[in-house]
Amino acid sequence: MSDKIYRLGCDIGGTCTDFVLLNDRTGELTINKCLTTPSDPSDAVEYGIQQLDTMVPGFVKRLDEVIHGTTLVINSIIERKGARTGLITTKGFKDVLELGREIRYAPYDVFAEFPKPLIPRSLRFEVDERLRSDGTVLKSLDLDEVRRVVREMLEAGVESIAVCLMNSFENPSHEQTIKEIVLEEAPDISVCISYEVLPQIREYERTSTTATNAYVKPLTGKYLYKLAKRLAQLGSTGKLFIMLSSGGITSIKTAAEFPVRIIESGPTAAVISGQYYGKLFNIPEIFCFDMGGTTAKSCLIQGGVASVVPTFEVGRVQRFMKGSGLTIQVPVVDLMEIGAGGGSIAHVSKLGTLQVGPESSGAEPGPICYGRGGNLPCVTDADLALGYLDADYFLGGEMKLDKNAAMKGIETAIAEPLNVTPVEAVWGIHDLINETMAGAAKTHIAEKGGNPKLVTVIAFGGAGPVHAYGLTKKLGAKRLIVPPNAGVGSALGFFTAPRAFDLVRSHKSALLDADFGEIEKIFSHMEAEGARTLEAGGDNEGIRFERSVDMRFVGQGSETNVTVPDGDFSKVDPLEIRKRFDQVYKKLYGRTYPDSAVEFINFKVRAGLPERLLKLLELQESDHTLSDAVKGERQAFSSVAKSFVSHTVYDRYKLNNGAVFRGPAIIEERESTVIVGEDASVSVDKYGFLWIELD
Repeated sequence: MSDKIYRLGCDIGGTCTDFVLLNDRTGELTINKCLTTPSDPSDAVEYGIQQLDTMVPGFVKRLDEVIHGTTLVINSIIERKGARTGLITTKGFKDVLELGREIRYAPYDVFAEFPKPLIPRSLRFEVDERLRSDGTVLKSLDLDEVRRVVREMLEAGVESIAVCLMNSFENPSHEQTIKEIVLEEAPDISVCISYEVLPQIREYERTSTTATNAYVKPLTGKYLYKLAKRLAQLGSTGKLFIMLSSGGITSIKTAAEFPVRIIESGPTAAVISGQYYGKLFNIPEIFCFDMGGTTAKSCLIQGGVASVVPTFEVGRVQRFMKGSGLTIQVPVVDLMEIGAGGGSIAHVSKLGTLQVGPESSGAEPGPICYGRGGNLPCVTDADLALGYLDADYFLGGEMKLDKNAAMKGIETAIAEPLNVTPVEAVWGIHDLINETMAGAAKTHIAEKGGNPKLVTVIAFGGAGPVHAYGLTKKLGAKRLIVPPNAGVGSALGFFTAPRAFDLVRSHKSALLDADFGEIEKIFSHMEAEGARTLEAGGDNEGIRFERSVDMRFVGQGSETNVTVPDGDFSKVDPLEIRKRFDQVYKKLYGRTYPDSAVEFINFKVRAGLPERLLKLLELQESDHTLSDAVKGERQAFSSVAKSFVSHTVYDRYKLNNGAVFRGPAIIEERESTVIVGEDASVSVDKYGFLWIELD
């Protein structure tokens, strides 16, 4: 029997870095949380592991896997800290990054801003080549011209090169030739070609995605391989995996090559946890709510499945305005993310109104109460002043909070300018952030055809359980679940995520004219590529493939995804494909058009390995009574009474299976705190989940 019995989940957030150590043999979990080190996130990883080693001595050498999620990629895009990147494209198309889809997200706002492209126009170069839409060569590539362009880019100090040519998704030969020449001229430079990053139709999305991948590739690769080295120095010989935005996990080799696929790496993990719990308890609709120190992430999970979308945006100029960000076309869990976290800064606007976020104090300097140099009031400062947090029990007492400093900062920055009482100011900060999140949540749920009043809210993150009760009330929902170790929910999600990779190829073809034998070759080629990607992580046993196609009515501008039968596609009946398309289309739009021709656009494969599920431990039998779990009483603000009232404080670790009590209550664990109002009751199940029912 192997002595490698541990798996470690590590999630780097904007404020805190979370760790969950799983003993696969016993199911026992060991939890840790420490502040993120923005200058070098691997410092926090090493520090957190060293702390864990004092709790479970010698575990590092017995690690089978380390599964990692990081905000490094998205932060480098938002903060514009990526590599100096150049673009090579077809003559006449260097401005596609500005032109986009030529759609204004705010058509009546003449001052509407758009995000600046990651690659400035001065670093975009054209080559005089052209492929037809079917991939045949209209104008051949001039090799001497390519060499001249590459040398010009190197002279301009380019550190990474993106290559995206017209119609190259049908024929990659020109892009592959350019890549060869680039590596001949500069063997150590980073180069990304669109056929490898996104061999898919639509020029703007393909160019934007390839440019983004090239922009973050040097930084991401450097970080991931440095992390792997530091883990090895600590004594780990376990495999290192990275969370994908689509909800799967992959090897560092794949993540380093395609960092654009891990942009939503961290936020996705909490959704995977929520998905797992939804299936476990057979809950039809779960609203997964994950609030950390910097952002709040949420997702509607229907039927135990979180939907995956092919396109999302990064770095929106207007956070609620679709179309105001950089378009990225890779599979991503359909989650909503807003700048609302414990570190969100409260301030008075130019109009004399209270605003909270999206700016965040992060981990450095952090909220005022951290005592690390922060002088701007944040949500955590307000939560502390409201009595929701224990200044002496933050991170289990490891970090002391300064309540007086927090209160003074809020008085100076918020209460006095608004001419309100300090209590009104601190409650205003807490309530406004809840209102902001509830407004965004209602929109997200409605877009998915859900009803906010019928969902079950499940809370994750260090700040999530503090605000989940208030959010649930504002949604009109009646039930809230807080899992054990909710403060590190994202890290827990790593253990339930499948090892998987998604591939796509565009090939436009009418259904009735399509060569199904040729399509089978496309599918087989992608499956072979997916198998190689998974094997790069050291596993090849039990690989499974899921096939689907994107189809549309001829002349339409958007596609509908349709699963296809297993087995040899050349033997599939076209009428069966048409039947499946009509069924999906009618479900989505209420009608279909049987007499209208349809066509294939994209062919998709998801390659995956069997899941290694998290085994939940049941609470141990104990002689503790409910009164034994009571830590005392604390005055905290009540949203019902609109004043400070006495809340019973419970030690979550002493709550037994079957415990039932009413609010007002505060339930404390090391990584988070749960707030329950007097209009709600709490029950504890055999796994330690808190089921909170609102009146």
